Amino acid sequence: MYRILLVCLGNICRSPLAEAVFHDVLARRGLASVLQVDSAAIGRSHLKEKPDRRAITCALAGGYRHIERIRSRQVKAQDFAQFDLILAMDESVLNALQRQCPPEFQHKLDLFLRFADHDGDLDVPDPYYGNVEGFTTVLRLCEGGVAAIMNKMMRQLELGRP
Repeated sequence: MYRILLVCLGNICRSPLAEAVFHDVLARRGLASVLQVDSAAIGRSHLKEKPDRRAITCALAGGYRHIERIRSRQVKAQDFAQFDLILAMDESVLNALQRQCPPEFQHKLDLFLRFADHDGDLDVPDPYYGNVEGFTTVLRLCEGGVAAIMNKMMRQLELGRP
């Protein structure tokens, strides 16, 4: 089982949207037994909360029902050992993770969009203080990022690597 953790500031906007997209793709491809995805926050302000109502609305409109199951949680020390890949939604989140992460696990950290080989800005913008259009933009970035990551992961699995 290969495990990916998606991380943003509060785990109520960006990382839950990406997690919801991942779960849908894994279910459609029959890969839930091979790849596990979770999301978490670097902050503590929204612990155990549902995703932002705008994120839920946007995800449900896109057919991503898993968003309704997500509750915010904070990154834990054991996450660095448990997960094979930890993807931050922006540079500030990555910097926070790098400060928390033990040296032996630093190689697991990356930006979500960089790992997805995205062209352009590598930060997924935080839509929290904006309007619903910002959430739509984030969902589209997550869809593109997840598709690219899944293609990369499938190529690696075909070559016998996780």
